[in-house]
Amino acid sequence: MNNTANQIRKDLKDIRYYYARKNAFENASIDIGQNTVVEKLDKYNSAIRFAPPRMYDLYITLYTQNNTQDSLSEKWGYSIEHVSRLNAQLIKFFLKYFEKENINV
Repeated sequence: MNNTANQIRKDLKDIRYYYARKNAFENASIDIGQNTVVEKLDKYNSAIRFAPPRMYDLYITLYTQNNTQDSLSEKWGYSIEHVSRLNAQLIKFFLKYFEKENINV
């Protein structure tokens, strides 16, 4: 994939990490200030509202609930390959949305 898709993958990893450690980030923001990952959260959380329901659910389950593709495949009863394809579709959704809205990644 291109650089923009790679950046989206990196951003999604940062988002997953934030949500996995959300309490620590929120507590630290009182003394230190908000981490810049919160800007990514706002951008991606705003975009995902316009996604089809399956993509919305995938984003929530993988990235805000800190599931892996393996654990999600078990929960949803899909093969790991299918979940991987869904994740690729999610990245394409973000690519198209950010391009259409002229939003820098």
